[in-house]
Amino acid sequence: MYLIPKPHEWKCGQGAYVLYYAGRISLEASCSQEDYEVARLLKQEILEDTGFDYQIVPGLGTAEIVLERGGLADKGNRSEQKCKEGQVADGEAYQLMICENGVKICGAGKRGLLYGVQTLRQILRQEGAVLPYMEISDAPDISVRGFYHDATRGRVPTLAWLKKLADTLGLYKINQMQLYVEHSYLFEQLSEMWRDDTPLTAEDIIELDQYCAKRGIELVPSLSTFGHLYKLLRTKQYRHLCELENPDAAPFGFRDRMMHHTINVSDPDGMTLIRSMLREYMALFTTRKFNLCADETFDLGAGKNAGRLTDEGEGALYISYVGDLCRFLADEGRTPMIWGDRLIAFPELAAMLPKETICLNWGYAPDETEDHTRTYAQTGIRQYVCPGVSGWNHLMNRQEDGWKNISRMCSYADKYGAEGVLNTDWGDYGHVNHPTFSIPGMIYGAAASWNREQLPYEELNRQISVLEYRDSSGKFLELTDLLSKQESFDWYTFVNFKERMEAESTGEAGDISRFHSEEYLKHMEVLTEEVLHRAAEAAEKNDRMREIVSELAACIRNMDSSTRGSVKPYLLAAEGMQIMNRIGWVIAEAAGGTIHSKEAWELAEALEKWYYQYRILWHTVSRESELYRIGEVIFWYADYLREF
Repeated sequence: MYLIPKPHEWKCGQGAYVLYYAGRISLEASCSQEDYEVARLLKQEILEDTGFDYQIVPGLGTAEIVLERGGLADKGNRSEQKCKEGQVADGEAYQLMICENGVKICGAGKRGLLYGVQTLRQILRQEGAVLPYMEISDAPDISVRGFYHDATRGRVPTLAWLKKLADTLGLYKINQMQLYVEHSYLFEQLSEMWRDDTPLTAEDIIELDQYCAKRGIELVPSLSTFGHLYKLLRTKQYRHLCELENPDAAPFGFRDRMMHHTINVSDPDGMTLIRSMLREYMALFTTRKFNLCADETFDLGAGKNAGRLTDEGEGALYISYVGDLCRFLADEGRTPMIWGDRLIAFPELAAMLPKETICLNWGYAPDETEDHTRTYAQTGIRQYVCPGVSGWNHLMNRQEDGWKNISRMCSYADKYGAEGVLNTDWGDYGHVNHPTFSIPGMIYGAAASWNREQLPYEELNRQISVLEYRDSSGKFLELTDLLSKQESFDWYTFVNFKERMEAESTGEAGDISRFHSEEYLKHMEVLTEEVLHRAAEAAEKNDRMREIVSELAACIRNMDSSTRGSVKPYLLAAEGMQIMNRIGWVIAEAAGGTIHSKEAWELAEALEKWYYQYRILWHTVSRESELYRIGEVIFWYADYLREF
């Protein structure tokens, strides 16, 4: 049997307790009314896993399953001690006992009781009505264990999907969720910004906030307020607030969206606008935290503030604007958060921010070093360490890269006493990967932030395959990992090759401007060379992919009916990867003077048929949002191939 995260103290006994078919869940007198929701969660799990419809009753003491708050049995144990030391937020320690008298869960607080129930739910999924005797005493190593989901650059999730995500986060004891928003919330006075984005509404946020709270999850708002204001600063109403002139002059480009559109920090109207957005958005959340983002301000001082940049320096220019926003939030009784990628260049300026400020220290490389974490620890600023699930810019998440990054970053958080871990799932270049592909990475983060004793990659994948995907063979994630490594022409290269070809066809390639800088053109030349180099691998990778797909399809017979639907998105992504690999090969051959026109026409049709299926899957979890931008890339390639 597997439990994720692994409990710190877990003793198994001889024998098993058999659940009575007409049993009861007893809420003892120490429980509050809100604990009824925890009992309902357990009641539903018992019904799904055993078919037994348990009743929730007030404290009888003699029920088959007893839930209570406080009274952790061994006053000297680790869970109780961590709770006393204040290391466990909101009483997250719990104890679970299964013996001949039944099941008892004691939680140090609301979350502790919930986490004991989540552990029991995992046991029920594997053991059904016959529960092995055991004693568990548990508490997390890191207080805040969060997940950050991009809900703006490509996909705007449906409310149903977000609730399902919250259910999964709760099962693995994640206690914070943030949704990244640039333009995908329906601000009252900004219809020009969100009009084509099927945005989240106030009702969506309020309902999700309440839903998360019942699962022990703090829903924290995250809103771009400095850089990454692409759609806001391209509106006719507010384009004058951009650092650069004419921000809407160039056509849409995935790379351009990532690189530009920073607000003019010297224009007081910009601060007024951002503050009004903050007031409107923060009112929807029960939390007192707010993520201002303030990352990747690449254009700061490159236009209207060039003089200030020369006179004051980038650090002073940055901290003056961010400091004002942080103080605004602090005055509103909120705890400000900012991404740490700009602050790391001048960490001494962190002292100028309100003491409540939390720095979100991100780094996504598989071999990420501890340098930034150590630097922030030395400054004394509060920090979360932020790894990533490595899904952006690919049809399928780079699973092992994600695990390497997450496990490293969680160890740094533990070593340097970070307050939290915020595991990120970005949507660069249209969020083309299916959101469920990030679930393994989310679980890696849940496991590593709760218990510093990390499992080897292969073993953790086997356990997740059994527990999350209910694959009795334990091979599911082994196979998806192998699939993710078969790209020769990935989405990032796919998009950038298209944008370079478009720039050349319109004559913009020779225009050394902010949209097509010399650095950008060199970057695109390297990408073109990579297409030619990788094309040689395409046939071999596609052959290997077909073998893996057969094995993955065979996993279905070993899976529970409730999880078999997890396979289809991987099969669809694999088909797309095979088509893209072949396209890369055709392009490379054409560059060498060999034209495969028949192959090109066949690929154009295969790509369009694949996209039809992709759209159907998209709508099962996402609103329409920016699906059309992905379609534009697909159709450009279909037309390009037919030109052969």
